[in-house]
Amino acid sequence: MTTLNLTLQVNRARHSESRLVKQELPALGAAQVRFRVERFAVTANTVTYATTGDLLGYWDFFPTGEAGWGCVPAMGWAQVIESRHPDVPVGGRYYGWFPMARFVDMAVTPTTDGLRDDGSHRAAHAPVYRAYVATDRDPFHQAGTDAEDRHALLRGLFITGWLAEDYFTDNDWFGARRVLVLSASSKTAIGFAHCADARPGVDVIGVTSGRNHAFTHALGCYDEVITYDDIGTVPAGTPVVSIDMAGSGPVLATVHAHFGQQLRHSMAIGRSHHEAPPRAGDLPGPKPAFFFAPTQVKKRVQDWGLRGYQERIAAAVKGFVDWSHGWLDVRHANGGAAAAATWQEVHAGRVAPSEGYVVSMWDQ
Repeated sequence: MTTLNLTLQVNRARHSESRLVKQELPALGAAQVRFRVERFAVTANTVTYATTGDLLGYWDFFPTGEAGWGCVPAMGWAQVIESRHPDVPVGGRYYGWFPMARFVDMAVTPTTDGLRDDGSHRAAHAPVYRAYVATDRDPFHQAGTDAEDRHALLRGLFITGWLAEDYFTDNDWFGARRVLVLSASSKTAIGFAHCADARPGVDVIGVTSGRNHAFTHALGCYDEVITYDDIGTVPAGTPVVSIDMAGSGPVLATVHAHFGQQLRHSMAIGRSHHEAPPRAGDLPGPKPAFFFAPTQVKKRVQDWGLRGYQERIAAAVKGFVDWSHGWLDVRHANGGAAAAATWQEVHAGRVAPSEGYVVSMWDQ
């Protein structure tokens, strides 16, 4: 068995810069387990974990111990290959947030459906970010390599979109019956639109770049697709809400200036345009409100019970993953060099919205 770990680390100040680091694996401590990371998704949302890493604590998930360099968490699959926890056997497979690495050690506590990372550095994080779901107890699991790849790429993003749409529905769309979706070709936006499109009486307007217009229109989940330059052509006389996956200050300013008080809620949820300048100063209309998905999870578990919540979301995830076969091409990148190259491509925005990269640090 190899005693070396290989990790892709990202410069915390300049996220386009990365490096491959080899380190000796330490001996496990009491109650720790060692995961062999099989594969993980690298998407625009993964890049967002870096751009919001200081604000939301993503850099703290997997500390490097070296100032200036961090491990970006990514959604994927891993297997326990060594355990010093009496209740965690070797061999179990888990889905959750892992570093872009070959191995990771965690101090864990067993839960009903898997494990929880109880390392002291994780204490401040929401429970959903510390949860690792055992494959044999996973209500969302769909067997097969392709299905698991699609879950790595889509599950977390879709659930965020599903929860955002549920939040709007729970608040009667703040009195509006139109929603403007910024960065409409992003996977979270597609998940949101897929849900909103099923609601009667809600018009879903996607806003995207000219390059991605044809793809976004062909999805069929938007009632209308426009480019960023066309925001001013949308009628501004009736209420509208917006959901911002782009995180571009100038784009959001255009939306607020055009709709003013008719903009009933401005939800901020992502930053796919991570190179664009952020919002500066006050805007007309409502103050943009950051959507923190775990808060809506907590509310719906209280409303429906854990089982009721899981049944609803599991059915929705399966439907979305199955639907993705019509528009998402899964690509693979294996080995450290390929992982670093994929990070560069995704960070630079050179990956088409019709593609999704599943990465392994292992040469295969």
